[in-house]
Amino acid sequence: MFGLLIFCVAISLLLYLVNNYTYWKARGVLHERPLPLLGNFKGVGRKYSIRDVSERVYEKFKNFAPFAGMYAFLTPTLLIFDLELVKCILIKDFNNFHDRSIFNNVKDDPLTGHLVTLEGEQWKAMRTKLSPVFTGARMKFMLPTIVKVGQQFTEALADAFENSSDQILEIKDFCARFTTDVIGNCVFGVECNSCKDPQSEFRVMGRSIFNEPRHHPIVQAFITTNPKLARRLRMKIIPDKISAFILNLIHQTIDYRIKNKVKRNDFVQLLMELRNETELEQKNEKLEKIDLSLGLSIEQMAAQAFVFFIAGFETSSTTMSFCLYELAKHPDIQAKLRLEIETVLKQYNNELTYEALNSMSYMEQVVAETLRLYPVLPVLVRKCCQFYQVPNTTLSIEKGTIIWLPVSAIHRDADLYEEPENFKPERFEPSQIEKRHPCAYLPFGDGPRNCIGMRFGKMQTKIGLISFLREYSVGLCDKTEIPVQLDPKNILISAKNGIFLKMSKV
Repeated sequence: MFGLLIFCVAISLLLYLVNNYTYWKARGVLHERPLPLLGNFKGVGRKYSIRDVSERVYEKFKNFAPFAGMYAFLTPTLLIFDLELVKCILIKDFNNFHDRSIFNNVKDDPLTGHLVTLEGEQWKAMRTKLSPVFTGARMKFMLPTIVKVGQQFTEALADAFENSSDQILEIKDFCARFTTDVIGNCVFGVECNSCKDPQSEFRVMGRSIFNEPRHHPIVQAFITTNPKLARRLRMKIIPDKISAFILNLIHQTIDYRIKNKVKRNDFVQLLMELRNETELEQKNEKLEKIDLSLGLSIEQMAAQAFVFFIAGFETSSTTMSFCLYELAKHPDIQAKLRLEIETVLKQYNNELTYEALNSMSYMEQVVAETLRLYPVLPVLVRKCCQFYQVPNTTLSIEKGTIIWLPVSAIHRDADLYEEPENFKPERFEPSQIEKRHPCAYLPFGDGPRNCIGMRFGKMQTKIGLISFLREYSVGLCDKTEIPVQLDPKNILISAKNGIFLKMSKV
């Protein structure tokens, strides 16, 4: 009987795999041939990243169809090539594609219940509630705080510069320390002191999120690409010490502000205004859905703070470090940017104001070109929420289909950008932008579900670069990798071996 049971299970598994891995063939969609269990993800997390897979499929099929099929382990996934169809998915027909299908398990892993993973009406309500913290007025209010952190950043650089025998520094860590302090101040209202102390608790926790994942890269990739199955298996993705740190931080901050009647114009204050006041009188049950009519629980507040913590420091520090890397490779562009910084600041009495920052048009082009070459999120994920007929074709997308929009592949497409591997900020002069399809550039996504923190991220990136470039120039050295090797274990784009640059006083 036991042998018969094993045989039946094996046959059932075989039939499931055959049925699953013929999904695209049965629908007449171009696709790569999958391997059992791995799909088209062989080597992901070890030799290849998700970025590599999307670029491979893009290059193979982009000239033959508006999209192609692939298999993210067990999940049939549709990779979109046609920019008009990308525009439909992100903007015109957003109501058909409003969900991201990103892993969350609110019951067992409460910090995963944040704005990035929420779906449907829960996402819409939360987005509406959180949007006021990222208005232009709020950005202008936060700017002096970020400028102050920028001064601490340059002081930390000065100490490292003076204590270095060869003036060669690993720049990504310094950028991450700067953005960690910015997030600590602007989101949590906490002085982190990461610039002065690289072993500060905030910096250690931020570093461990990406350097010490909960699972092996293959398991991480499985959870990412099979969110429903992972949730049914009650899997977690956030390390316990990170969850405990964020939850404890939110508890302490809120308790302190309530007891001392402290109010600050930061993200935690906004969350406090959304708080479920009755929670104090009730048992703190782990809710599986966010009910904004009741207000947010402590765990739900912590989840929102968590996503802005990781998104705020990692994305901007990555952009800063890759930008400095390209400026080191292109000293002429670096000199032109420094000249603009000094010229504009002189017009504003050498004070970095919100207006001065927005006057730096070449800085905007340099940052935009950095994000083209190194989009921190190389793929945008969407889910088809109802049957969709692709406009002007006989093709259709079935409800529940997972969709990938290959941002990095689009950004490096030679048909869209001449000499795409070269760093050319002039691509983002207004006249050049007008010539391109609006969805040829997607570092922050587009449409109603674009990155809510885009303004904040760009602002802290620019202030960090200004603080650096006013004091130092950067150049290449023997330790500089050309080209830079990207980390296959990281879903986000990241330099595997760091970014080492030669510094000189201006």
